Amino acid sequence: MEKRLTSESPLVCDLSALDTAQRERHQANTRQLFGSVKQIEELPDGYAFYWSAEAGTILNAAEFITLERLCCPFFDFALEIKSKGGPLRLTLTGRKGVKQFILAELGLSK
Repeated sequence: MEKRLTSESPLVCDLSALDTAQRERHQANTRQLFGSVKQIEELPDGYAFYWSAEAGTILNAAEFITLERLCCPFFDFALEIKSKGGPLRLTLTGRKGVKQFILAELGLSK
């Protein structure tokens, strides 16, 4: 039986995975999205971010995930909207070291 080697991608954002237009759009969207976050919850393996579940914010969060997964393939994403007008919740999680990466990349202080 052949033994399969698996290697984890480094905890490094590879902006070359995005073309110039995507990079500029992603940076602007990230600033707008995370500049309007209502609440941040620390999780054992990452963070959860909360917003009002308005249509524009939902689209911005989906666009963030679409582009972020290209340059940061080590993240796990979950997007959730609670019933009855509940909040939009985006979780960014992953392996050891991801929490520190999130804090540094998004300019958050712990």
